[in-house]
Amino acid sequence: MGPYSLTKPILFSLPPETAHRTVHTGLRAVQDTPVADLLRRRYAVTNPRLETTVFGLEFPNPVGVAAGFDKNAEIPRTLEALGFGHVEIGGVTAERQPGNPRPRMFRLPEDEALINRMGFNNEGADRIGRRLDSEPQPDVPLGVNIGKSKSTPLEDAADDYLYTYERVADAGDYFAVNVSSPNTPGLRSLQNREALEEILGTLKEAGARPLLVKLSPDLPRPAIEDALAVVEDLDLDGVIATNTTTSRPDSLENPNKAETGGLSGKPIEGEATDLIRFIAERTDTPIVGVGGISDAEGAYEKIRAGASIVQLYTGLVFEGPAITRAINRGLLELLDRDGFDSIEDAVGVDL
Repeated sequence: MGPYSLTKPILFSLPPETAHRTVHTGLRAVQDTPVADLLRRRYAVTNPRLETTVFGLEFPNPVGVAAGFDKNAEIPRTLEALGFGHVEIGGVTAERQPGNPRPRMFRLPEDEALINRMGFNNEGADRIGRRLDSEPQPDVPLGVNIGKSKSTPLEDAADDYLYTYERVADAGDYFAVNVSSPNTPGLRSLQNREALEEILGTLKEAGARPLLVKLSPDLPRPAIEDALAVVEDLDLDGVIATNTTTSRPDSLENPNKAETGGLSGKPIEGEATDLIRFIAERTDTPIVGVGGISDAEGAYEKIRAGASIVQLYTGLVFEGPAITRAINRGLLELLDRDGFDSIEDAVGVDL
């Protein structure tokens, strides 16, 4: 029985957002202390077979933490100590935002899922940018997820994204444009071709590289193809697939399924993997695979479907900090089983 199995019932007795803040505070307290070194020795898995180079960045392993867990860039070095091969902070918006009214996060334990309608709550680009510039960065790639301020009209979205980018540009190793959160009114409409071209083109002209776009699993397949055409036309560096979904599978058991917001976790795992495969069949642009990963097999399926690296969030909530160690050790076993010399050799083999 691991330490998390003892603390999980206590955390799950708290409202989800309170539990998250409690964990976050603890991780912040140990950042850059000898405790962080102990965490690194316990959880980090170092093996050259897990190393991979994607959009010009070197990742020590393919498992990263998705945006949303560290919205304000407060604990990226502790997350690196937990064994993550990259950390994506944010979403960051130009304006400081309180987000939507509470409660706005809901557990579905029977389904190993979460529903959130956080609404891009964050301290804003000015403050987060200053923090990134003044504090050391982790020894793994740091991504910055950029969202649109709620008060900014859709027609001014490109300038809003640009403002945020310019304030985090020096610290980020890559930049992910979030036009797919279901919790900011109208945001998903920016996934249409014209809006994407304006936003991404503006950021490219400003020098944002590597530049990625995060897509919704709820987009119809023709709309996904239109978005991929923009990715190709603008020579973007990557696609993140996928964000949360507003759909509710019939299999969901918990009554919290009636809450509005984006669903993440195990129920969307298969759909997310299918979308990764769909995208990989249509582009050579690297894919970051997200959605329902909680074990090595799930991560491996996404890699074989075409994801160069993967991310998780909900799995961390339900499985605890040992999840990265378990996944990376499991990936090495799966590489051995299938005769691959490295994780890079397994990418897209099921296509």
